[in-house]
Amino acid sequence: MRAFSDPTSPQYARVTGMFYLGIAIAGGFAIAYVPSQIVVQSDPAQTVTNILTRTSLYQAGIAADLAVMVFEIMALTMLYFMFKPVSATLSFAAAMARLSMVSVMSAMLFFHAGATLLAQSPELVSSFDAAQRADLAGLFLEMHRAGVWIWQVFFTLHLVLLGTLVLASHRFPRIIGVGLIVGASGYVLDSIYAFAFPDAAVLGILRAGLLAIVTLSEISFALWLLIKGQSQDVPRHTKMATI
Repeated sequence: MRAFSDPTSPQYARVTGMFYLGIAIAGGFAIAYVPSQIVVQSDPAQTVTNILTRTSLYQAGIAADLAVMVFEIMALTMLYFMFKPVSATLSFAAAMARLSMVSVMSAMLFFHAGATLLAQSPELVSSFDAAQRADLAGLFLEMHRAGVWIWQVFFTLHLVLLGTLVLASHRFPRIIGVGLIVGASGYVLDSIYAFAFPDAAVLGILRAGLLAIVTLSEISFALWLLIKGQSQDVPRHTKMATI
């Protein structure tokens, strides 16, 4: 328990990094890999077939989603206390933004549950034929995908605040803080691109570049925490004006 008792210690930072890296690994599996193997855009019937024939993979994706949320709760709590001496207000706001993201992600799992029930338990909606059940399952999965566009807005705010705190703390390389702030807009641009302007090629390229920057910055931050910890040679009352 000593690793949780001192937010300024290298041990505390390493545990935080462990949770952060866990988010990246489990999230990559649940958010990127599994949907690419299960969901077939514009073909809900094939998607339902994939759920039925690759049930273990689909359920593993849901389990990974749950793991992400557990890791998120631990990471956001530890980040809050780590950066509270820098700015209690901004650290709390960053935690609330990330918690809002987790809340949306949790609600999205109900749509996964609905799609699963439609695929595996047709007797629950016996008045629907197979095509209608597939269409409804496809709708649930699209609503789940729309949830991504919502939580990305909260995550953008969190990353901007986190990057600001990283810069102000003087405990980590400045390039990580700058990368988090600059790249964060990639998430909100991804939501705008998917929801409102899917044919805007320039916007698509811009958001891809920014997402690459922020992903690299997040992984770098997680690895820095995990391997290097954090410097303790910092004044207790770091002024925000030093950014």
